Amino acid sequence: MVMEDIERGERKGQKRKQVDEYEFCNLSSDVAQQVSILVSSFSSNESDRAAAKRATHLLAHLAQNDHLVNFIVEAGAIPALVMHLQPPPLLPNHSSLPFHHEVQKGSAFALALLAVKPEHQHFIVHNGALKHLVTLLKTHNTSLTSRAVNSLIRRAADAITNLAHENSTIKTRVRMEGGIPPLVHLLQLPDTKVQRAAAGALRTLAFKNDENKNEIVECNALPTLILMLRSEDAAVHYEAVGVLGNLVHSSPNIKKEVLLAGALQPVIGLLSSCCSESQREAALLLGQFAATDSDCKVHIVQRGAVRPLIDMLQSPDVQLREMSAFALGRLAQDSHNQAGIAHSGGLIPLLKLLDSKNGSLQHNAAFALYGLADNEDNVSDFIRVGGIQKLQEGEFIVQATKDCVAKTLKRLEEKINGCVLNHLLHLMRDSEKAFQRKVALALAHLCSPDDQRKIFIDHHGLELLIGLLGSSSPKQQLDGAVALWNLANKAMTLSPIDAAPPSPTPQVYLGEQYVNNSSVSDVTFLVEGKRFYAHRICLLASSDAFRAMFDGGYREKDARDIEIPNIRWEVFELMMRFIYTGSVDVTLHIAQDLLQAADQYLLEGLKRLCEYTIAQDISLENVSRMYEFSEAFNAISLRHTCILFMLEKFDKLSARPGHSHLIQRVMPEIRSYFVKALTKTNSHIQP
Repeated sequence: MVMEDIERGERKGQKRKQVDEYEFCNLSSDVAQQVSILVSSFSSNESDRAAAKRATHLLAHLAQNDHLVNFIVEAGAIPALVMHLQPPPLLPNHSSLPFHHEVQKGSAFALALLAVKPEHQHFIVHNGALKHLVTLLKTHNTSLTSRAVNSLIRRAADAITNLAHENSTIKTRVRMEGGIPPLVHLLQLPDTKVQRAAAGALRTLAFKNDENKNEIVECNALPTLILMLRSEDAAVHYEAVGVLGNLVHSSPNIKKEVLLAGALQPVIGLLSSCCSESQREAALLLGQFAATDSDCKVHIVQRGAVRPLIDMLQSPDVQLREMSAFALGRLAQDSHNQAGIAHSGGLIPLLKLLDSKNGSLQHNAAFALYGLADNEDNVSDFIRVGGIQKLQEGEFIVQATKDCVAKTLKRLEEKINGCVLNHLLHLMRDSEKAFQRKVALALAHLCSPDDQRKIFIDHHGLELLIGLLGSSSPKQQLDGAVALWNLANKAMTLSPIDAAPPSPTPQVYLGEQYVNNSSVSDVTFLVEGKRFYAHRICLLASSDAFRAMFDGGYREKDARDIEIPNIRWEVFELMMRFIYTGSVDVTLHIAQDLLQAADQYLLEGLKRLCEYTIAQDISLENVSRMYEFSEAFNAISLRHTCILFMLEKFDKLSARPGHSHLIQRVMPEIRSYFVKALTKTNSHIQP
């Protein structure tokens, strides 16, 4: 059965291929025939005109299929169609041309469809189409306006639009052929379809072509375009606002003329249009208006643009959100507007847009937030809606957005002083608990080191952060840990140790040559059954433990041979070498035993060297044991390093069993560490 199905499928495929080949051959024959008809029927004879009409319409119908466009061009259709853009000579004793407008309209329509592909645009122009198309734009001046004339004009304007699309050379050629004045004039025709077609052509011609822009303005197009903005026909005001947008782009002088002509209010009105395309273009245009003119920024806000722009931020249309964020970003660069945009509810939707996977949309939102962060009145609002964390934790697509977000956080950080800081401290004391914690979290990341004691000790911000560590919410626990870690870094205290600290007190050392030297020794230690020769004077100077041993009431005071139990020879030898030289290389394999010996004999300098070495080996797997070890031997530096490691790696540590018990256990030490660290950090500014 399977083989039969396969064979049946193969037969169907072969049949379908034969049908396709048959249809292609027929199509090839039809296209060639229509081109031949056009070439041979350029006369005013009624039968020729009827044949030409049918041929242009059939080619236009076929050209609507993108896959057939190249085939039609290769068949020689373009020269034949261009030829029929103009009327043939009238026969003697004939006053009118049969199907006068139908053939030209069909030709213009077919050429417009062929021009959709950029590779055909120059070929069409090279065959002389522009001159004839511009002539067709003027048809209404030489004939009674009718539905047929308007349809012809519209097809000619559409053809010019498609020919000039993203083709700077052809845009210039249209101007040189005199195409701009009739297009501007067509804007005033009562037929809305003609208005739309003319505006569409002008929109294309104005894009990135300064000479075309200037001529459009010189032809007095602005008053009509601004009237079109108020049209009830959505397609009309969409094209009109598009023309104005392209005119003002990178053209400050034209921008001024457009504003003086009264465009601002009708453009703002389009923000509430039922046409999302018009809304998008209006938002883009407002952003362009606001780009360099501070007064215009204020006027846009005063005339009611902010609320609809904020509403557009929540549209399902991505482009609409992008353009509204763009406009708000430009408006937010003015100090008078920043508080108003935030107060009107702009912060939350802009922050939500940071989650977008669209790079342009994300960047426009980030730029708007950068502007809003410049106003001191907005700082508490940023904190209230979780904006600080959003900026810190967001995943940003392009580097420019990352840079913008970093500048925004820096701008907010610069605001945390004076009245702003006092306001936040008030909120941290008197507002609801959840917001108090948000303030404490934000200040941990943004405050100056000089203000840390004031915020976290004097105003109890530390307790809020530590309280988060004890929360039942994993997210709150992580937020608290990250904030404390950042706070420790800002305080420049014992974050992961990067250099061993010096000995706490200056000492005089006998030197390497006296280590285990029997010739001048006056005391001998027995370690693992072996003798180690030492010198009382050196030992007395090294620590209180040896001073008690030799000066106190211990039996070792007068003994010449002193037995040292529970210390390996290798460990004891390194300890004595440190006593004699003040330095020693502590390797990881011996560091813990050496630290125990240093703790027993109160050698703080050696102890710190050992803590430094041990700290390099802290990991998620052993941090709990390391902390226990630091407690057992009062290794304060190592204990603090364990605490900071737990805070830094909290997200990974929280995935391991027993982490909650560990955090609860070290909580008192965390509190003690930060109280000391923050008090010490700010001691230089205390009275």
